[in-house]
Amino acid sequence: MKDIHAYLEEFEDIPGTRVYTAARARKGYHINQFAMSLMKADNRERFKADERTYLDEWPISEEAKQALLDRDYNRLLDLGGNIYFLSKLFSTDGISFAEAVSTMTDMRFPEYREMMMNGGRPAEGNRSIKEGN
Repeated sequence: MKDIHAYLEEFEDIPGTRVYTAARARKGYHINQFAMSLMKADNRERFKADERTYLDEWPISEEAKQALLDRDYNRLLDLGGNIYFLSKLFSTDGISFAEAVSTMTDMRFPEYREMMMNGGRPAEGNRSIKEGN
């Protein structure tokens, strides 16, 4: 039987992927609660009127607040943000899920869209960070 810690560590070896584990959920709880608050129109309006003031109402780390202000989705995922909760922020900004996700790659949206329409990234070179393949 495999040790649970060794098993969970394997999730960190997938290039370009952050598996949403219980540890990530705990770490990003307030980021995700903030994002879910944007489901309400009055909260969206308050956030859009003064993003920093609205974020300061939440017990979110300064690092996470800056990542939210910068729309640094990769950093937010590292900090425990859940992409489906963060989609409330994409929507508040008036951009599609695919367009927002394209900012997490080294591609512009048209290139990203074309890649996805052609079947996505190849598995070769995207299997292991440690092994470089």
